[in-house]
Amino acid sequence: SGHQLGSAPERPLTAYLRFVMDNRPAFRERNPEASNLELIKKLAGAWKELPASQKQVYEEARKTDWKRYGEQMAAYKAQLTPAQAAALKEERRKKTARRRSIRAKRELNLLGKPKRARSGFNIFLSENFQESEGVSPVAKLKKLFDTWQKMSTSQKQPYLQLAEDDKVRYENEMKSWEAKMIELGREDLVRSKNQRLKKKPAGTAKQAETAKASSGGNKAKLKKSEE
Repeated sequence: SGHQLGSAPERPLTAYLRFVMDNRPAFRERNPEASNLELIKKLAGAWKELPASQKQVYEEARKTDWKRYGEQMAAYKAQLTPAQAAALKEERRKKTARRRSIRAKRELNLLGKPKRARSGFNIFLSENFQESEGVSPVAKLKKLFDTWQKMSTSQKQPYLQLAEDDKVRYENEMKSWEAKMIELGREDLVRSKNQRLKKKPAGTAKQAETAKASSGGNKAKLKKSEE
């Protein structure tokens, strides 16, 4: 298999993560009752309080490691075939994109961005997921999706109505959130005009509902059950 890559050198830790790795055992000993999250909070606090001269020690260690990493990476790349080099580049591009998207999501959470409006299918899913029969979450999803497909419009109506209400809630919360973001000078987070005006013509609403159910709904639920 020409695409199989040997393992690339590991990226060095940041100064902060290095500090965490060094001090975690001692902090754990002093706080045996603390949860992992509490421990990380304590370590983050300690890093903030750390005198600049001590931070510098970790920063220097990182620089030395980066230099070594650069050399190892060059040597590693030199022995790859063009196909392997392309595969490596693509893999790294994906990793960077993933990191960026996680960072962006985290920032929006911190800024209190309203939760997206849920579809009728999503609401049906969350109400029935726990009691649904099925060995795995995926099996449950499939069963519920089939049930939803077979339901008549009048059976779906209560869920579609809740979805409509949720859309109104989302729009109102978004308007005031966006106004707040503009005040903070974060116009980059405000939706463009055509995103706001994306109203579906009445005829296609039902098809769109079904399409959304088969794609977005499932993913959202799977994500939720993993959290």
